[in-house]
Amino acid sequence: METSDGTRRAGRLARLASRWLAGVLLLVLVAAGAIAVALQVTPMQTVTVAGQVIQVGATAPDLSLSGPGEVDLFGQSLPTNVRFTGPVRPRLQLSQITINSELTTFVEGTRAAGAERILGTRLADGWKRYFAWETAVTGAGTLILVGALAGWRRVPHATTIKLLLAGLVIAEAINVGAIMSTAYTAPALLRRMHSLNQLVGSQTRPPAIHPTGRPLRRVQGVVIGDSTAAGAGLAPLPGSSVAARACGRSADSYAADLSAVNGWKVLNLACDGATITRGLLGPQEHNGHLLQPQLAVAERASAASVIIVSVGADDLNWATMVRYCAVTPNCDDRATAAYFQQQLASFSKDYLDLLSRLAAQPPPPQVIINRYYNPFGSQPGCLAEAGLTPANLQTLTSRLATLNAVLAKGAAQFGFSSPQPDFTGHQLCTSQPYVQGLGAAAPFHPTALGQLAIALADQAALRPPPT
Repeated sequence: METSDGTRRAGRLARLASRWLAGVLLLVLVAAGAIAVALQVTPMQTVTVAGQVIQVGATAPDLSLSGPGEVDLFGQSLPTNVRFTGPVRPRLQLSQITINSELTTFVEGTRAAGAERILGTRLADGWKRYFAWETAVTGAGTLILVGALAGWRRVPHATTIKLLLAGLVIAEAINVGAIMSTAYTAPALLRRMHSLNQLVGSQTRPPAIHPTGRPLRRVQGVVIGDSTAAGAGLAPLPGSSVAARACGRSADSYAADLSAVNGWKVLNLACDGATITRGLLGPQEHNGHLLQPQLAVAERASAASVIIVSVGADDLNWATMVRYCAVTPNCDDRATAAYFQQQLASFSKDYLDLLSRLAAQPPPPQVIINRYYNPFGSQPGCLAEAGLTPANLQTLTSRLATLNAVLAKGAAQFGFSSPQPDFTGHQLCTSQPYVQGLGAAAPFHPTALGQLAIALADQAALRPPPT
């Protein structure tokens, strides 16, 4: 008889323990759901530094115990140079840029001894506010979910209150345990940041621009950039300098077209192979010539009313991507996609440097950032001979659109124009292509008509001269 009673008591205890365990597991699941929802819906906190507006929030949780945060720049998620402890880390979004005297310092920082790190302090304050809000939203979400569950199961009021308290304790314990390490350590790390470049760029400042040479007072427009702007593969400029010939600058470039239409003296500084760091902001070694930074020469044209920029393809090693897509059945593999994203992230950082330098020009000229034309079209046509399949053409077109989106978003944030020339119906394999063919001196580059199409897009973006 005693054995039977003991067995029944043990069975009741086992069932009670099972119910308690199931209840705790259910509350843990509810807590995890509440935390996940809180990370999604908690509003990012706004901080203002030097007139620039930054939103501070959190990354999506992952399984690693430490890692970089994120900075959303021109639509790209860039990893921070700083590593944070915990599965959830700070996420920053540069949401509004104001062109003012402090912009370059905000982007590049300052070497002044004892300079106040206002950026880091504001970011740390924003992160602490975000975490306080996230904790409150997690608690509210847990109470709502547990209350709804208790109501659905028709649990008595006293038990419901206990469940609510238990759920709240479990949710906040998990939240604090998972995020508190970041919440406590992130502010100290953020306070060390005194520039955007230090946070996501290189640890060294971009080279200072020092214009050398006589002023170019008669220049009304300047073009800087890569081989597209130079007019690669087209007729050379008559009487051009050695550097102009080495860079492939042409009499048929869109710079020459704009000069002829407006009666301006347009200075074309573009060069084949130029990137932001090696060509526009830094010196470029090309065909045995060491060229001054294009922006340094452009600054000598202090009376120019417009600067037009074509850049990005060489920064992303676009020619290499095209060649790879021509020799492989599928160039949208993981390795290539990761390489493209890495190149795009690096370009976004350099692009920010370039935009901030352009915005600091005294007096500020109009700035036009050209997006790239689509040279391919939707069908391979003659490109099939070069191994470019429809699938690979779609990959290249998609990546080109991504680059153009970064160019446009960056330009818009700085208040610059970003026209895109329309080559529709005039791609490479059409009857009247605006693009040089595979056997030409500069395949995939604009023809003289293509350069004219770019000039028309830029002309439409020009501000009318003051009356």
